[in-house]
Amino acid sequence: MKPDFVTRRAAQLGLAALALRPPKPRPTSIPVFFAGWLTGELAPHLLALTAADTAQHVARHGVRRPSDRVGLALAGLSAAGFASLIGTSLKARLEVEAALVEALGEDYRDHLENPSDFSTPWGRLLMPFRMHEPDVVRDRNVAYAPGGKRFLLDVYRPREPVRDAPILLQIHGGAWTIGNKEQQGLPLMRHLARRGWVCVAINYPLSPASRWPAHIVAAKQALAWIREHIAEYGGDPRFVAVTGGSAGGHLAALLALSQNDPALQPGFEEADTSVQACVPHYGVYDIAASTGEAESRYRLESLMARRVFAPEHRMDDYLAASPMDRVAEDAPPFFVIHGKHDSLVPVAEAREFVARLRAKSAHPVAYAELAGAQHAFDVFPSIRSTHVVRGVEHFLDWAHAQALTPVSEKNS
Repeated sequence: MKPDFVTRRAAQLGLAALALRPPKPRPTSIPVFFAGWLTGELAPHLLALTAADTAQHVARHGVRRPSDRVGLALAGLSAAGFASLIGTSLKARLEVEAALVEALGEDYRDHLENPSDFSTPWGRLLMPFRMHEPDVVRDRNVAYAPGGKRFLLDVYRPREPVRDAPILLQIHGGAWTIGNKEQQGLPLMRHLARRGWVCVAINYPLSPASRWPAHIVAAKQALAWIREHIAEYGGDPRFVAVTGGSAGGHLAALLALSQNDPALQPGFEEADTSVQACVPHYGVYDIAASTGEAESRYRLESLMARRVFAPEHRMDDYLAASPMDRVAEDAPPFFVIHGKHDSLVPVAEAREFVARLRAKSAHPVAYAELAGAQHAFDVFPSIRSTHVVRGVEHFLDWAHAQALTPVSEKNS
C-alpha cells in the first residue's frame, strides 16, 4: 500500500535532516551513514521528486484538508533542506581548490597541461548510476598473483592506444571484510582514463577468512605486477599513484608509507613497491588507536581485533599497520580527502593524520575537508564527487609533472 502524502513528505524531511545534521551516537552510525550518504549525494534528484510528487498531489486533491496543508508545509521544509544540501555540495569546488593552492602554491596550475575546469556537468548527473564511458576500455579479471578471484585486477585505459601513461592504482574499501574492484573509484578511474591515464583496480583477500597482513601484501603484489606488466597496456611503471576509500584509503596510505618494506613483501622482497603520490579518501589511519580517540578504540576492539587481525597479533603489529604511526620524511605527496559529516570514520582522525604528515614529510600534503560530506561520497557521480574528481586530477597531474621534472630544474 502506497504511503499517504503526509507520510511521504515526512519521510523525505527526515532524510534531509539526517543528511544536514547526522546524529553522533555510535549504534546508529551505519544507518545514519546510508541515509545521509544517499540523501546528500542525490539531493537534486530528491528535490525534483519532492516537487513532482507535491505538484501531482495538489493537482489531484487540491489543498482542502488539514492533512494537505501539513503535507505542503513538510514539502516546503524538505525542499529547503535539499536546496541547502545542493548548495553545500557546490562548495566542494572551492574547498578542493583551496586545499591545492595551500599545499602546492597559487601557481600550481602552471604545471598542468589542459586541466579540466570545475564546472558542474548537470547532464551527466541526471543518471548517476550510468557510468558507461565509450572512450575507455576495461580489461577484466587479470590475475596479478596466484590465489583465485581475490587476486584479480581490472585495467581501465583509453580506447586510443597510449604509451608511457601515468598509472593510478585503486584499492576498494569495505572494512577489510567486503567489497570488490567493480564497486568503487569508478568516476575517478573513468575520468582519468579518458584523459590518458591507465588505471588499475584490484581485489585483495578479505577477512575473516584472511587475516592481516594478507590485505597489504596483496596490494604490494599488485604493485609489483604493475611494475612488470603495465607497459603492455600503455602505462609507465615509473609513475604510480595510489588511491582508495575507507579501508582502501587505509591500504593506499599504508602502501605509500611502507615502500619496499621487506616485512610486507614475503617472497618478493626485491620488488619495487614505491609509489609517487597518494590520494586516500575518508581513510582509516589510526589502526592502533594510538591517538586515544574513543571511536578509534571502539574500531580496534570491535572490528580489527576480532575480524581483521589474528588473536596472536600484538600491539607492535597494529602499530606497523597504522599509517598514523608510520609517517616519515620520505612520504610521497599526499592529497587527503575527508567529509565533515563522516559517520563511520571521524574527521578528527584525518585531521591528526594530516598534521603528522605535514610535520614530517618533505613533500606537499594537501587536505580537503568537505562540508556536509558523508562517508563514500565519491562512489557514484554527484555534484560533490565531480568536483573532487577534478581536484584529484589536478593534484595527480601536478605530481606527475613534478616527477618528470629534472632535479636541476626544481632547484633552479
